Amino acid sequence: MTILETSWVQGNDREIEELVRLVNEAIALELNASRLYALFQDLFPDDGEFWQALSIEEENHANLLRNGRRLFLPEGRFPRELLPESLEPLVEKNRELESLFDRYEQTPPSREEAFRTALVLEESAGELHYQRAMESRAPSWTLKVFQTLNNDDRDHATRLRDYMAAEGIAE
Repeated sequence: MTILETSWVQGNDREIEELVRLVNEAIALELNASRLYALFQDLFPDDGEFWQALSIEEENHANLLRNGRRLFLPEGRFPRELLPESLEPLVEKNRELESLFDRYEQTPPSREEAFRTALVLEESAGELHYQRAMESRAPSWTLKVFQTLNNDDRDHATRLRDYMAAEGIAE
């Protein structure tokens, strides 16, 4: 198998449909993360620049996935490493985030809760797969394209921990 063949390759209609659903749910997760961080930016202006950077990066991740869906998926070259094996963890995390938005509209979180919530999010299935794919040695040219375009928009969990430590916020 060559480096060009290590990405997901076209299968039957059901496999393709499942991959499309996974990509769409991963895009939704990135957009929900961006929305959450934008909310935290508004709620905690002293940390506004930090939250804004994360929000923008999550939006960029969503755009990368959208472009991958458009350009690579029809050719059967979407890098499968970016996604968890099943749809369930992505759906579950997106539902959880939607519930958080409703709750935070009624009762905003404390600053500490915001950071802990972000850390849990960054260590969830969809975000963790994306991060690991960005850190890995690319087995395919399509993943290499994603890594190059992603550039330095990564290591969110580490950056959260570092920021929390510098600010005296306990995990």
